[in-house]
Amino acid sequence: MFKGSIVALVTPFKGNEIDEFALRKLVDWHISEGTDGIVPVGTTGESPTLNHDEHERVVEIVIDQSNKRVPIIAGTGSNSTAEAINLLKHAESAGADAALVVTPYYNKPTPEGLYAHYEALDSASSGIPIIIYNIPSRSVIDINVDLMGRLSHLQSIVGVKDATSDISRIKEHNELCEDGFIQLSGEDETIYEYMINGGQGCISVTANILPKVCSDMHKAFSNNDLEEAKRLNNILMPLHKSLFIETSPSPVKYILSKMDLIDYEIRLPLVKIRQETKSILDEIISNLEIKYQHYIKIQSITVIITDASLYRAP
Repeated sequence: MFKGSIVALVTPFKGNEIDEFALRKLVDWHISEGTDGIVPVGTTGESPTLNHDEHERVVEIVIDQSNKRVPIIAGTGSNSTAEAINLLKHAESAGADAALVVTPYYNKPTPEGLYAHYEALDSASSGIPIIIYNIPSRSVIDINVDLMGRLSHLQSIVGVKDATSDISRIKEHNELCEDGFIQLSGEDETIYEYMINGGQGCISVTANILPKVCSDMHKAFSNNDLEEAKRLNNILMPLHKSLFIETSPSPVKYILSKMDLIDYEIRLPLVKIRQETKSILDEIISNLEIKYQHYIKIQSITVIITDASLYRAP
């Protein structure tokens, strides 16, 4: 159920408020482009700067607009176990298909503390699947393969979003984790290697910009057409690399604004990218348009909504 191209969706703002109209447009656009799943309010969705009401509202909007067309994996992580439980329960009651729960950041729990954190979430869950988000570069702590094996035996834990860039972990997880444990990459730049070594998909930042190319690449992997998958990944590679020149999601939001999909707004302490970064991204986008115009068009992409009633509040 959780595989292929899954977008780590941005949260659009207008006047520093959630832009519900743009958010609903993004959901429809991704589904029409072949995206296999959507993750609202993750890192790319600026969850740290959303208040609780906003966080829950974004989850509700995305679930409502998707209308069960693709799985919704709601971000419900926190470095407070009690807060993570509350977010998990809300996502479950709102109808999310799964929850993405980042490792507790800043307070640096021990391995036993990490186990207890996810054990408490498992106990609080009424059945919603939980995908662990392991991202040591942001959370400071790492769930090693032995601990991941232990966690996989908890009833609600079904997989991992692995942002360690350590390809060897795929095999090790297969050996230590429960049968059927889902392994999703959290690093666009290493996705080709991740997939050919046994990964099932990617929770992707790049998919915000080129969802169809990402989707077609994963279809190629599913069809064992590695030559086509590699060709499409080569198209994506300049974006894989450039979207993290400055702190994400500011670069991806800049490009989406150039595509007229969202306003270019980002919340403090993140700021808009520098002019030199804009120039780099503009050149990459221009080159993509020129080289692959038979396959993709970027600057001219628009999502035209003629009936505003389609975008209703749940």
